Amino acid sequence: MSSSATPAAPTGLDPAVAARLKRTPDGLVPAVAQQYDTGEVLMLGWMDDEALHRTLTTGRCTYWSRSRQEYWVKGDTSGHVQHVKSVSLDCDGDTLLVRVDQTGAACHTGDRTCFDADVLLKEEDTQAGAAADQ
Repeated sequence: MSSSATPAAPTGLDPAVAARLKRTPDGLVPAVAQQYDTGEVLMLGWMDDEALHRTLTTGRCTYWSRSRQEYWVKGDTSGHVQHVKSVSLDCDGDTLLVRVDQTGAACHTGDRTCFDADVLLKEEDTQAGAAADQ
């Protein structure tokens, strides 16, 4: 199996849903995980049809690991589980939004989200820039 392709796994994904997905050349769709009650963006993972099917039917987020070339269920090893509240497909069919109830850290580094550590631009910086332009 090449390192850029997911396995040819049988899937139970509804064919009508599968037909709407616009996948990358390696068969994946980005899945943004968001805390359902606060709107906090937690992480980005990748799903193929089988991972999406598992997510929809088990109520737990299943992703495809591009580095390990295997499926993984968020929280199975860390205990930091994502309980699925809803799954939406964006208007273009190329991104999933998975609203979850996150237990513990979402990031493998132990941070609450994967977007805490390296902020490139802060809201106060954009406000200061806008004020300077006036």
